[in-house]
Amino acid sequence: MQKRLYPHLFIGFKKIVVFKKNERRQMMKRFATALIILLLAAGLAYAKDYMVMKKAGNYMVHVKLDKNPPVTGENKMEASIQDAAGAYVTDARVVVEYGMPAMPGMPAMHYKTKAELKNNQYLATLNFSMAGAWYITIKITRAGKTQSVKLNVDVS
Repeated sequence: MQKRLYPHLFIGFKKIVVFKKNERRQMMKRFATALIILLLAAGLAYAKDYMVMKKAGNYMVHVKLDKNPPVTGENKMEASIQDAAGAYVTDARVVVEYGMPAMPGMPAMHYKTKAELKNNQYLATLNFSMAGAWYITIKITRAGKTQSVKLNVDVS
């Protein structure tokens, strides 16, 4: 086996550049760090909230979760409700029920939280206890009548 005289020799663009071992490592670390920062910045720039629009009786419900996909732990939910005329509904009682169906060796999970009205939006915090398929039901009670919207999310 033949030994190389210059083990840290880099030939490129018809030039010969000799790097010391530590210099090459430092350059690679800087490059890797810059690449990671660039990828994280691009990911944050293009990350969007989870948004869905559904009809519930005479109402149009716009639902937004602050994380897409939703994650294990706390997730903030905003729901705005409009009537048939397009006016925001601010006099309803809104309850959010969410859960996970039963699986082998695990019972079903059911949670309920009341949404609070703030600036034409009903705000609630959903605390998903584990990853998997979850359902969310938003129940809107106004003038003695209850309408509901159902959606499914995959929590990571």
